[in-house]
Amino acid sequence: MLKYFKLNVLPHLLYYLVRFIYATNKKVYHHPKNDGKAMIICMWHGDLMSQPYNYFSFRKDGNVKAMISHNKDGEIISKLVSNFKIGSVRGSSSKGAAKVLIEAIRELKSGNDIAITPDGPRGPRYSVADGVIALAQKSDAKVVCFNSIATKYWQFKSWDKFVLPKPFGRIDFYISEPFDVKNMNFDEAKEFIKQKMLINSMP
Repeated sequence: MLKYFKLNVLPHLLYYLVRFIYATNKKVYHHPKNDGKAMIICMWHGDLMSQPYNYFSFRKDGNVKAMISHNKDGEIISKLVSNFKIGSVRGSSSKGAAKVLIEAIRELKSGNDIAITPDGPRGPRYSVADGVIALAQKSDAKVVCFNSIATKYWQFKSWDKFVLPKPFGRIDFYISEPFDVKNMNFDEAKEFIKQKMLINSMP
């Protein structure tokens, strides 16, 4: 019964909770010009809940798929984001890495956006794994960083210090200018993306 609740009821409850929270917050967007090109969206694992609103305010008719792990939390997240009309590419660095990379590249070549949490699914917080670098260099798609900062929020004691904004505050949504990492080695690219991501990150 508990498993059924987590997989089939909890994602829908979270969806309506998130809608209520964002309906009651003042939203301020700091976005670059939308060039319409397929992009790789980087977001911190602890900032996931804000990004559907960030994305669809930027690309109202956009098509985005999130790279989500095969674990139980990934199943919940996959069902939650499907309520926002966000698709999934399932896999992780430890399970199905090659398959998920090929599928993500195919989506980008088709003109769809790919969203990835470089520090997920296990952390450490604010780290950058190899996957986003491989995806960017093999697809030639540019990377953009998505962040949000809420004036009122709950912050959980999980490894990612997950942030859930409180109602009746203000949320600033940030999207960086697109950039590429194709001429960098992996260590340089990871540090470059991390520094870009940290500019508008929650403490």
